[in-house]
Amino acid sequence: MTAPDIVYRGATVVDGTGSPGYRADVHVAAGRVAEIDPAGGLAGGRVVDADGLVLAPGFIDMHSHSDLRLLAEPDHLAKVSQGVTLEVLGQDGLSYAPVDDTTLTVLREQLAGWNGDPPGFDWNWRDVGCYLGRLDKGVAVNAAYLVPHGTVRMLVLGQDDRPATDAELDRMREVVATGLREGAVGLSAGLTYAPGMYADDRELTALCEVVAAHDGYFSPHHRSYGAGALEAYQEMVALSLRTGCPLHLAHATMNFPVNAGRAGELLALLDDATAQGADVTLDSYPYLAGATYLSALLPSWAAAGGAAATLARLSDVDTRERVRVELEESGSDGCHGVPVDWRAIEVNAVRLAANRHLVGKSVAESAAAAGVAPFDLFADTLLAERLGTSCLMHVGDEANVRAIMAHPAHTGGSDGLLVGDRPHPRAWGTFPRYLGHYVRELGVLGLEECVAHLTGRPARRLRLADRGLVRPGHAADLVLFDPETVAERATYDQPRQAATGIPHVLVNGVPVISDGEPTGELPGHSIRRVGA
Repeated sequence: MTAPDIVYRGATVVDGTGSPGYRADVHVAAGRVAEIDPAGGLAGGRVVDADGLVLAPGFIDMHSHSDLRLLAEPDHLAKVSQGVTLEVLGQDGLSYAPVDDTTLTVLREQLAGWNGDPPGFDWNWRDVGCYLGRLDKGVAVNAAYLVPHGTVRMLVLGQDDRPATDAELDRMREVVATGLREGAVGLSAGLTYAPGMYADDRELTALCEVVAAHDGYFSPHHRSYGAGALEAYQEMVALSLRTGCPLHLAHATMNFPVNAGRAGELLALLDDATAQGADVTLDSYPYLAGATYLSALLPSWAAAGGAAATLARLSDVDTRERVRVELEESGSDGCHGVPVDWRAIEVNAVRLAANRHLVGKSVAESAAAAGVAPFDLFADTLLAERLGTSCLMHVGDEANVRAIMAHPAHTGGSDGLLVGDRPHPRAWGTFPRYLGHYVRELGVLGLEECVAHLTGRPARRLRLADRGLVRPGHAADLVLFDPETVAERATYDQPRQAATGIPHVLVNGVPVISDGEPTGELPGHSIRRVGA
């Protein structure tokens, strides 16, 4: 579709800088913001009455798991309905490029709990450039991509729990550099997920040096969000300072009761790092529950060697008991060093119809109903499902969530999974929840400040010179919302609910939501690293 000529008349422009909003007409033409006139009276091909609406840059989802759904369901209602116009894929060190045939087969099984495995899907890429090329064939939103460290490690080393040899490390450096040259904006890591969790400091340092040389950034899911959270954050900050690589902390929070009320310690660490010259930002989601695949709770040694090896360990009586002791008594690294509370682990997606009764219940609830021990229900479910099960972890702390979102380095990220029986509501509700609950209802952030967190600041991290602000000449990625009614409707019981109060969303100047209804247009494309 050719981008139309539209004037939004009498909008309150909140431009993404944090500056006070102002009333103006905004003219959009040829996919760009053509003119902004506070005096009003602009003319265009179509005039939309925007009185009472905020016109802001489109929201940038800095942590998205839409890697497959954006291609399989390119209209992408979950994101466009909440005003997202750009999302960053390839998160947590695990995605589908760069791969070979063997690695892709493993990843499709390992990530089924995150992304599904769409029947009949055309897996016609193997490298980063070709994946980005698939996005360019027509999707609803723009998308950037991070080279996933775990995928690179799997491609070069397989799934072994060991350090990389010098030759393997050289190969990993070249694979990462190639992905960056092909357009990736940086490198992600999942340091509590196999095989990324097996990387040592030498490996991460070598790869971050490559990222820094290509003007990208490093976005780690670090080694612990629980008992060792501050130490894990310190490791990432030291890595950034040592290598000169910009650091963006993925879904940065302080979870589990052991960290209740301790966000200030994290923020002080980041402020100190910034004072030392580090370039540090972070993202968070405005909810208390986390989400991942159920097998992620396993200790790292139990995940070594891939799914078949993991399932064999869970089938062996002695090894299974060793897993139980680490999970329930000492705290596995997969459960962030905290002994698991089965009351806080809720199954939210299964593959088998016979296990649907588990969905929406905690492991403790389902175990009590079945008359078995919670660990046995957990392990038997993983065996039956061949690890393809996901869960919610109700381990957040509200005081930490509020403190972190108010920090100037903060940006918004949904971390939302779009598949499964009852996905986390953040996939559909993150951005309107910021604006409705935390701005209008609680006043944790002012409106202009919150919009800056969701637009201008992430655009700076991505080095986007023409997005993230409402400016003449900038790409017309725009959202219009009613500040008095914008709200998330997605809930844990009914997660696939579009937001209210967002009547217009434009991507590259093309309406994808118009008068509150999806248009079906697909104007999005890949956003490649500047200089790629």
